[in-house]
Order: sequence, then structure tokens, then C-alpha cells
Amino acid sequence: MKDQKECAQRKVGAFGERALPERYIKGGGDMIYFDDLLKDNNIDYTVSQIAKDFRKKYDFPEVRQLGVVVPDVEAAALQLEEKGVGPFFIASDTLTFWNERNQNKTFSGKLGMAIYKGYEIELLEPGVGSDFYKSCVDDKGRMVVQHLGFLVKDVDACRRRLEQAGCPTWIRGQIKAFPVVTDFAYMDSVAQEGIILEYIDMRFLGFRIKTPGAIYHGLGRLEKLAGIRCLKF
Repeated sequence: MKDQKECAQRKVGAFGERALPERYIKGGGDMIYFDDLLKDNNIDYTVSQIAKDFRKKYDFPEVRQLGVVVPDVEAAALQLEEKGVGPFFIASDTLTFWNERNQNKTFSGKLGMAIYKGYEIELLEPGVGSDFYKSCVDDKGRMVVQHLGFLVKDVDACRRRLEQAGCPTWIRGQIKAFPVVTDFAYMDSVAQEGIILEYIDMRFLGFRIKTPGAIYHGLGRLEKLAGIRCLKF
């Protein structure tokens, strides 16, 4: 299906001159799964190879986030927590600022956030209102790394520059959860690099922030203690 082909399924070529070890090449060389990364003894090197030359050419900052599509965020979070990742802060929201391929939509979804070895792990359910995440759900329920995220000062300036390089903006959106506002743009770099790249600008009362793991993990613990596994905004 077209949507499945558009999904950010990594090509061997996305990893620069050196391909990933064979154990990471699944599903005909198209997909990579997060549980495989958990087994990697050198995850920093592996992540650094993804679209390496492309990122260098267009001055991308260091990789901040691994966006992981799962059928069920709460189930995936529990599975990862049993492996020592997290605890995950889980929340759901309806976004009214969701412009997908120049069409305004409303998207409702659930996500889980934690830090693993310096990377922000974002678990994402298919949601309602768009097929953007749904198209990447693995038919066997495994956790698919769909995109890489980068913290930037100006999402729109960055996305316009990449558009000039032939990568259109797939989604431009915003999450509001006072006092935090997050602007983001998913770029359709699949044809060039086999992976979606995301620009992120998160601000607390207008000031740019990089959320530490202690915040996500602390909120996750509080949710568990309160018996409320998902906070609804």
C-alpha cells in the first residue's frame, strides 16, 4: 500500500557508507525495531549512522529523539519498563493544530516519554484523524522506529530550508499543555534517506527547554502511584 511505502522504513543506504549489522536488517531490509536497538552494545554509533551525510550537509543538531510507533503505548511502556527503560510518562491529547500535506486536520493520540542512554524515547499510538503513525504499525506488534527528532530554535525556518532541498513538510503541528508549548514539523525525507526527520521546539513559559529524564520518569512514577496511567490533556 502507498501509505506503508511512505512510512519511515529505513533503507540500508540511510546509514552512510557502513550499513547496519545484518541483525538489524528486518522485513526485507526496510524496518528497524526498537527492541533490536536495546540489544545493541553501541547504540550511539548505530544512531549516528542514520542519514549521517544528509544530516551533516544540512546542519542538523545531535539526535535528541527516537520516535517509536507501537500498537498500544501503555502495553509497550510496561514491556520496556520491565527491561529497565523508564518509567514512562504517558499522556493523551487532541491536537487542533495538525497540518498534514497542506490540509488542516484534528488528530487525537497517545504518547509515552522516557529517556534511554541520553535519547528521548517517544512511544506513539496510531491515533485518530490521520494515518501518519498508523501506516507504520508492525503487523506483528513490534516497536518500529519511525523518525528521528532534533531540537531547534525555529521549526519553520528549518523546515523551509529542507523544503528547498526537496523534502516537503509532511506535518506541521503544535502541542499545548500549559505552561509547555511544543512546535514540531515532520519532514518527508523518506525518498532521500529512508527515514522521517522531525524538527522540535519545546518551550516552558516561552523559554526553550530540553526535558531531563528525571521529569519524565518522575511523572511516570507519580502516575503509577496515583493509579492514573495516562494523563489526559
